Amino acid sequence: MKTIIYNARVIVSDRVIEQGYVAYENGIIIGVGEGAPTLEGNLIDAEGRFLSAGFVDIHCHGGGDADFNDGGVESYIIPAELHAKHGTTTLVPTITTGPVEDVVRAFECFAKARDSEHLGARLVGIHMEGPYLSPEQAGAQDPRYIRKPTPEDYGYIVEMSNGAIIRWTLAPELEGADEFAAYLKKQGIIASIGHSNAVYADVEKAYDNGVELMTHFYSGMSTITRVDGYRRLGVIESGYLIDGMNVEVIADGHHLPRELLLMIYKLKGVDRIALVTDSMRGAGMPDGETVLGNRETGLRCIIEGGVAKLPDRSAFAGSVCTADRLVRTMYKTVGVPIVEAIQMMTSNPARLIGIDGETGSLERGLRADLVLFDSDINVKMTVVGGKTVYKN
Repeated sequence: MKTIIYNARVIVSDRVIEQGYVAYENGIIIGVGEGAPTLEGNLIDAEGRFLSAGFVDIHCHGGGDADFNDGGVESYIIPAELHAKHGTTTLVPTITTGPVEDVVRAFECFAKARDSEHLGARLVGIHMEGPYLSPEQAGAQDPRYIRKPTPEDYGYIVEMSNGAIIRWTLAPELEGADEFAAYLKKQGIIASIGHSNAVYADVEKAYDNGVELMTHFYSGMSTITRVDGYRRLGVIESGYLIDGMNVEVIADGHHLPRELLLMIYKLKGVDRIALVTDSMRGAGMPDGETVLGNRETGLRCIIEGGVAKLPDRSAFAGSVCTADRLVRTMYKTVGVPIVEAIQMMTSNPARLIGIDGETGSLERGLRADLVLFDSDINVKMTVVGGKTVYKN
């Protein structure tokens, strides 16, 4: 049966269609237009709210007091359903640095959850954040398990994932990182720079080898240093200097202040920014003690004032935000046009993980992944593959 959402402010790639509509059938968009729809079917009055493609979050650790490292199918389904209530229709679960057995168990649970029926975001693949990271830029990554990449180690992990890994964050300055990046490219896995103490030469070499993304820009990465009086660019400055480098941005209002978000937007441009939650199990939970990573073996941390921190408050430990909050911050606080704020949360991340031919835009023939929200970016309805998974 056809469904038509009408009387909506439809956000497409370059504009807002006032008094627009989107029609879909069998999970696929069959029409996008202006005015009253001519199709017959199930009519939904948007009452003048915004309607956009569903949000695509390519870096998320969990939510609803569940973490993808926990083990168990529910550790995937609970966050998928929580984030769907905030507009996310496509989710890339992120596995943090930890014991190999925890990682392997997470792969097994991901496969079961991905293929299960649930009222949440679609799970499209896994993001490995570690363990090949810089100890000096570990942040909330567990230092006990950080190590250099070796073919035996990452080859085993990829084999055990059964094709589930679609992106991997690494520190390009590590011994063996060049070979690792080449291996990822051969496997069709997207490499990303993060938790890195690299200098410009390391980043430039990685970029020349196909690494075109930076994980949570500014967080866990080097800046300008001096050696024998000479200044050297760090990862942050390299991200600006290399025009083709894309950057993840945690626009939760805590990790990066308004003026820094504005600078990133002005210098990198809308096409090179992907908004990510980087949320951990604390998303959707009240302030208090929590754990980053596996509930039993992960790092203890606290939720305080809308962000997760290490107990000594020396660093953030992931965010507790949701995708609607990212869009709200960029649109309401930073002042980015709504079309561009949505682009950074939909088509840009979809392109970066190679699924822009499936989702991320309101176009005929793409998946009916939709989110309906008001002018304050409060989500009213989320549709995943034509199925309404949340309605307020």
